[in-house]
Amino acid sequence: MRRIGIDVEPPKRSCTDEQCPFHGKLSVRGRLIKGRAVSVKAKKMVVVEREYLHYVPKYMRYERRRSKIHAYLPPCIDVKEGDVVQIAECRPLAKSVAFVVISKEGE
Repeated sequence: MRRIGIDVEPPKRSCTDEQCPFHGKLSVRGRLIKGRAVSVKAKKMVVVEREYLHYVPKYMRYERRRSKIHAYLPPCIDVKEGDVVQIAECRPLAKSVAFVVISKEGE
């Protein structure tokens, strides 16, 4: 088990995946994002939706916005739809995947 440089609880299960930040060689750097998993249908991938506030100067108010981010899901982390997960930026793993799931909240 590797230390990834972020203060999160490592998963209890182990895996032999090369692209796992805890058991493989994938390094994480950059942004940390917390969001809700909305789709886990793809193999080894999860779609995470994050909500944020955007200021509209004309009306001097905030509006809610949301964006979806594709993230790699290591086999040692068990995530279902609706779970709150923390993802970290990594090198591009696919055309639209540049984040990896590092923890599931509420464990």
